[in-house]
Amino acid sequence: MKAVFATAIKWTGMAVAILLLSLPAQAARIKDIVNIEGVRENQLVGYGLVVGLNGTGDGLNNAPFTRQSLVAMLERMGVNTRGTNMRTANVAAVMVTANLPAFSTQGSRLDVSVSALGDSKSLQGGTLLVTPLMGADGEVYAIAQGPIAINGFQTEGDGATIVSGVPTTGRISDGALIEREVDFDLGARRAVRLALRNPDFTTARRIALAINNLIGMPTAVPLDNATVNLTLPRGFNGNIVDLITDIEQLVITPDLPAKIVIDENSGIVVMGREVRVSTVAIAQSNLTVTITEDPQVDQPNSLANGQTVVVPRTEIQVDQVDSQLATLNESVTLQELVDGLNALGISPRDLISILQAIKAAGALQAEIEVI
Repeated sequence: MKAVFATAIKWTGMAVAILLLSLPAQAARIKDIVNIEGVRENQLVGYGLVVGLNGTGDGLNNAPFTRQSLVAMLERMGVNTRGTNMRTANVAAVMVTANLPAFSTQGSRLDVSVSALGDSKSLQGGTLLVTPLMGADGEVYAIAQGPIAINGFQTEGDGATIVSGVPTTGRISDGALIEREVDFDLGARRAVRLALRNPDFTTARRIALAINNLIGMPTAVPLDNATVNLTLPRGFNGNIVDLITDIEQLVITPDLPAKIVIDENSGIVVMGREVRVSTVAIAQSNLTVTITEDPQVDQPNSLANGQTVVVPRTEIQVDQVDSQLATLNESVTLQELVDGLNALGISPRDLISILQAIKAAGALQAEIEVI
């Protein structure tokens, strides 16, 4: 009998890092980097029942909310089932979600997502019954109903079960009918705010300058690093929608902050184009510790009155490779920084530690964000 347990603790090559080198800042349209005040989706949610399942629904004994909903629905249909022992497995309680697009009109349709709430095994072949979808204000904005399409499946036998994807979630294309509109008259407004998706003072000012140069008068004013106020100028031939249409195709160059994003769980490091490093010397060593367990079984002689015991045997090996001291010159670029660190043979985990150490030394002109 022999069992070998090997545990390796390595500070080199623990994960594959994705190091993205930002290209020079590219120009972008205003419509691609800002959101318009009031032009937004609204989230809807509802609770309903899915019927027609092939024995893969909720167990009514384990899901009392499914039983209560089924009894209440049948009572509305004129069928009294209170006090009876229902054993159907073809019904499942679900949560239905959808996003109500901006300016959606009454009578139009939208897609809905359906997710099992109880212990249903699959929603395949099921049909969602009429389900009101409510907004955050408690009002019903849409009604959902229809057959569910799922991407996964589940097949089981007496001794094995195969599950592909997630069979307890599905989607109904155009499955909801909008019953109530969100009142918002954008065309009647005299001013709107443009919200930057990536807040930055320089970008906000460039947006305002581009708009004012097009209109020929101070129409846009940057309020902060995330907001630009847009006012309909006097004598403009159109409303605020026409003005937005004219300015959203303007092209500007967004400014990028000096920032490094680190994901320590996966070893991913993303560095921005503006990252700079002052003169600093770096030394790094690779340490590998390998622990091998090789227990031996000691059996007594067949004629001896003894016991069989397991004798532990542990082997520990430590390998350390020292690298040379390297120097990064004043205000090196991102490419030079990466080339210098790669020359040291640095792994993703070591790169994270080195960047944090350079920041602690005050030699890194960038913000580090750990996610």
